[in-house]
Amino acid sequence: MTGAPPAGDRSAQEVGRRIRALRAERGISLSELARLAGVGKATLSGLENGVRNPRLETLYAITAQLGVPLTAVLSAPEQAPTVRGAAVGATLLEVFGDREATYELYRMWVTPGPAQLSPAHSSGVTEHVTVFSGVLRAGPVDAPLTAGPGGYLRWISDVPHTYAVVGEEEVHASLLLRYPRPSTPDS
Repeated sequence: MTGAPPAGDRSAQEVGRRIRALRAERGISLSELARLAGVGKATLSGLENGVRNPRLETLYAITAQLGVPLTAVLSAPEQAPTVRGAAVGATLLEVFGDREATYELYRMWVTPGPAQLSPAHSSGVTEHVTVFSGVLRAGPVDAPLTAGPGGYLRWISDVPHTYAVVGEEEVHASLLLRYPRPSTPDS
């Protein structure tokens, strides 16, 4: 998802509104969030104003700095939002949680070609991928894992990580992200 959204695109406007609200709640300036997330100030301003559609990598970089799961800025799960990056596309299927964590479940596909580099998530976030078709190499940049159909990958994703297809067949998989909840004094 890049470039300008269609006129009146409510999903881009809603994502922007949510980013701006979360940034304001945390008392972070636009310039500071852009610097922390490694995105241009003009890009972040365009996202907040709903005139730019973000790439998946950009949304993860922003939400990691805000300390929230990706779904905190996406539209409601019943609308099945789809996000796209350089190689990865994902459709949100479900958000659920317990006392210890929030979980996001996605249907994911990875296209052959260049790898996608994803920024680090917040501390302690883990990714769990079950591959249905194709062969996927994914995980921390310095130690990626590989799995084919029926295989499972798990890694702590609070470091930069990568996704790449091995071979020419598009990968279809499920992706479960686990975001630990912050500890509270009475926990």
